[in-house]
Amino acid sequence: MNPNKKTARIAGFLYFTYFITSVLATLFGNFVFVDAPATLNTMITQESSFRIGLVISLFSAVFFVLAAWALYVLLKPVSKNLALLFMLLNLGGFVVWCLSTLNLFAGLLFLSGADYLKVFQPDQLQAQAMLYVNLYKSGTVIAQIPYGVWLLPLGYLVLKSGFLPRILGILLIADFFGQLLFVTQRLILPSYGVISYPCFAIGFIAELSLTLWLLIKGAQYRKPTLADGQKSQ
Repeated sequence: MNPNKKTARIAGFLYFTYFITSVLATLFGNFVFVDAPATLNTMITQESSFRIGLVISLFSAVFFVLAAWALYVLLKPVSKNLALLFMLLNLGGFVVWCLSTLNLFAGLLFLSGADYLKVFQPDQLQAQAMLYVNLYKSGTVIAQIPYGVWLLPLGYLVLKSGFLPRILGILLIADFFGQLLFVTQRLILPSYGVISYPCFAIGFIAELSLTLWLLIKGAQYRKPTLADGQKSQ
């Protein structure tokens, strides 16, 4: 197995693990974008499950960063600058997402029943918890800005790599535009979620296709077609 194929398989494995842990986190914690009351209800009625979901979700974010690192190693021979760019954008999204997740822990504190909270009425505590859940959801939308933009240099490098199918690069670039549409819709037209439905489909197809190709097929070594904007010698 050549180094390219091995790195591709590692990237695919990490990306696939990110997908699986994201699904598990959602199942346990009910992290939903469109229904904050459902998340709050899970926090109140299934606290242990919610906390498990939070922990899995944190590990999921780490796997995503590791997948980006593996993709950086795989694609930096094509263009080191662009590979570094998508790596930094992924890290930026990771930081915003982690800061947003602190709001869920804050919401749990309001519902913990601690003695110092007895000065508040139960409905006041739930209202505060709901506020933090909504802050979390707004933060995760904002995190999609760097998480969305990273798809553009990633897609371009996949397209020009010569050792991955060009269609994967095209799908990733389409996913970039879909993510920007999703963020715009959430922040400007929050009541029109139907606008973003096609974006979810494109994103799922693009990123899962890349993941499965890397995991199953790997990468066939050839000299990259571009390196920092110049043709390889």
